[in-house]
Amino acid sequence: MKIHLPYLPERPSKPRTTGIVMVMDKGLSLRQAEDLIYTSEELIDFMKLGFGTSVVTKNVEEKIELFQTNNIKVYLGGTLFEAFVIRNMFDDYLKLIDDLKLEAVEVSDGSMFMNHHDKCEYIRKLSGDRIVLSEVGSKDAGTEITNEEWISQMLSELEAGSFKVIAEARESGTVGIYDSKGKANINLIEEISAKIPMDKILWEAPLKSQQVWFIKHFGANVNLGNIAPNEIIPLETLRLGLRGDTFHQFLPE
Repeated sequence: MKIHLPYLPERPSKPRTTGIVMVMDKGLSLRQAEDLIYTSEELIDFMKLGFGTSVVTKNVEEKIELFQTNNIKVYLGGTLFEAFVIRNMFDDYLKLIDDLKLEAVEVSDGSMFMNHHDKCEYIRKLSGDRIVLSEVGSKDAGTEITNEEWISQMLSELEAGSFKVIAEARESGTVGIYDSKGKANINLIEEISAKIPMDKILWEAPLKSQQVWFIKHFGANVNLGNIAPNEIIPLETLRLGLRGDTFHQFLPE
């Protein structure tokens, strides 16, 4: 049944470059993945197999194939990329993503120190035949990164070949572009959005309050990531103004 309501914001269909939803899979079973596809396939652009969960998840090859068959791009969490790099095993990482037939990959340095020039070189190597999403920001709340460094790194990574740059928040939503209580660092976000094209940024926003903030400030088609599987449909209602938090956002005066 198709329900028509006026004054709903237009949402682009997949494949799209704006209004992207990146979902965090922290160990879904095959049956859970099937259920998720049944309810939400058209709303999911990327599925991230969070941090190192793909190493210990059963039937991961079958799950990846299931997502990909249903038009959802899959990639491994950046922490696993770093786990290979810090062990000087980048070639082994390449073999892993080849064996898993992944067309997307995340490059990050949130858990380890990595020279930024080296990070951009990884992006260049991987972007030749894959979609690269690179993450900026540390997972360590004690690591200070200036606003200028955020912007400079994002620009350099886009130039190196990143499809999107991800603004770090962890799955907790309490670091990076947020404070320890999950509130947006408005000054940082506004400076980033003034210098980086909005369609090139994927903002991690695992908490409902963060999703509301971004939709109110940047519109229905802001790119959002680290969305929990059970929050995909609720997020879409926020984007459409069909939930109390954004109910008046898209109505005429």
